[in-house]
Amino acid sequence: MSYDNRDYYRPSGFGRFSFFPPVIKWLLIINAVVFFLQTITSNLMISGYPAEELFRYYFALMPLGQGFKIWQLISYQFMHAGFMHIFFNMFMLWMFGMEIENLMGVKKFLIFYLFCGVMAGLFQLLIPPMMGSMVGATIGASGAVFGVMVAFAMYFPDRYIYIYFLLPVKAKYLIAFLVVFEFLSVGQMSIVAHLAHIGGAVTGLLFVLLDRKYNFNFNKLFSGSGGSSTFKQPNNFNFRSTFKKRKVSDKDIQDAEFYDINESNKNDPIPQSEIDKILDKISSGGYQNLTEREKRILFEASKRNIHEK
Repeated sequence: MSYDNRDYYRPSGFGRFSFFPPVIKWLLIINAVVFFLQTITSNLMISGYPAEELFRYYFALMPLGQGFKIWQLISYQFMHAGFMHIFFNMFMLWMFGMEIENLMGVKKFLIFYLFCGVMAGLFQLLIPPMMGSMVGATIGASGAVFGVMVAFAMYFPDRYIYIYFLLPVKAKYLIAFLVVFEFLSVGQMSIVAHLAHIGGAVTGLLFVLLDRKYNFNFNKLFSGSGGSSTFKQPNNFNFRSTFKKRKVSDKDIQDAEFYDINESNKNDPIPQSEIDKILDKISSGGYQNLTEREKRILFEASKRNIHEK
C-alpha cells in the first residue's frame, strides 16, 4: 500500500517537512525496542513464571477486575503480538502519520496520537461488558493508528492510496470502508480488537473536527513561553529555493483563497525575517496555529515564488 500526492500542493520546505518527523521516528523506535524486549523474554522464567506472561500482565491492557492498571492505557499501545502485527501498524503509522505530524506540529500530534490510543483502550474496556461479552488482554497500536488514518482522510480526502501498489483508491473512500468494516465486525469471534479500532477512529474524527473549530494550542502545556521551534533554521536559508511548483488543486490549498493579500500592497516585498518567524512557528505548533495575517503572508510568498520561476 502506498499513496500518490499528485493532486496535492505542498512546498518542499514548508514547515521543514520531514519524512521521519520527531514523534513518528521515536514511536517507531520505542515500538521496535518494546517488541525486542517481548521477544527476548519469551523464553525466560522469573521466579517460576514465564517472563513473557508477567510482561503482558503488567503492561498489556487487561480487562477491568482482571489486572487492569491505569498505565496500561498507554503501555498497551507499544506492545505487539508478532512481527507482521508490528510491521503493519508501524508502516501505516509512518505512511499516514508523517504528514499529519508535519501539519499539526510535534506537540499536538503526540497528544493526538496517545489520546486516540487511550480512547481506543477505553472502548475496548467498557463496551464489551455492556454487550455481555468477555475480552482478554489487548495489545497493539492499531487503535491509535486508526485515529491517524481518519485524520489523514479528513485533511487529504482526495489523495490516492495505492492498494498493493497497483489499485488507486481515494483516501476518503478507502479509510471510510475500513472503518465501516470494523463496525460490521463487532461481535464476531476474532482476536482482532474491533472496538479499539472504532474507538481510535471516532476519537480521531472528533479531535480533528474540534481542532478545526477551536484550534487547539498545546504549546503552553509544555512551555510557559509558548514553546520553541523544534527545527532550527540555517543562517543561509533561502525561502525562494525551498518552493517547487507542483500541480495545484483548489480544494487542497485548504482555505488559502480567503487569505489573499489586498491588491494595494500585493507587490510589496515580504521581509525575509518575517517569513523566517512564520516557518519557525509552523515547526513548533503546526500550520493551524498561524494567524490569518501570517497565513496571508506565507501563501502570497509561495505564490509569488512560483510565478517568478
